[in-house]
Amino acid sequence: MPAATWSSAKAKVQLRLSVQRLRTLQQKKEAQAKSSRRDIAVLLERGKLESARVKAEAIINEDINLELLELLELYCELLIARFGLLDQSTREPDPGVSEGVCAIIYSATRTEIKELQLLRELLMHKYGRDFSIAVMENRGRCVSDRVMKKLSVGAPSPELVEAYLTEIAKGYGVKWTPRTFTAETEVPESGPSKDATPEAPSRGPSEPLPAYSEQGGKPGAPKLPDIPPTEGENEKRTQSIPSIPKDGPEDDFDVLTRRFHALKKH
Repeated sequence: MPAATWSSAKAKVQLRLSVQRLRTLQQKKEAQAKSSRRDIAVLLERGKLESARVKAEAIINEDINLELLELLELYCELLIARFGLLDQSTREPDPGVSEGVCAIIYSATRTEIKELQLLRELLMHKYGRDFSIAVMENRGRCVSDRVMKKLSVGAPSPELVEAYLTEIAKGYGVKWTPRTFTAETEVPESGPSKDATPEAPSRGPSEPLPAYSEQGGKPGAPKLPDIPPTEGENEKRTQSIPSIPKDGPEDDFDVLTRRFHALKKH
């Protein structure tokens, strides 16, 4: 249940109790992790790789939770050292203790430490409902990124699992070869470069050559314009061309004779 009022004495007591409980829980989890590593080494030695990987994932998650407990312990010690700033009558925490206050309000319920959860209720009562809701929604990223990463839920990557197994096998002297992860990079099909000179199309042996044209050398070639001859060439052309005699005027006799022959036909 939330505390009725803010009490400096209660807050100090809960801070010290939280530090003690956090340290005790860390020691307990470290002992459990050591036993789990020994079990994984036995599984690797027996060749039960899939079971070893499943246990390694559990150890990784426990290590992340252990790091969260270490962070919360540091925040509690910080609030004890700066308790004068924490005990001020302000609607929002002082910047010197704001990070620790937000971290405890946001993550205390995700731990199994009752003393820390009671400290959270005291802090929420001191700073009010609006501030507490803003912290729980992480508005303005008031909660430290380190805390958010420790609380993020997700399966560890295969590379991290193999790294854990490698260290465990090395620590217990187990001969084991980890899987290798090679990034297969697809080589893109390289098209012609912009500066490349296009090659002439190859001609097959059976393909005939284009016929030669006297007018342009090649079919479809543009016709050259006629060039006017020079003066010397004009004189030569005039001399070489035979003169055509012009008909002179017909005399009257010839005209009458032609008419006479025409009348005979009728």
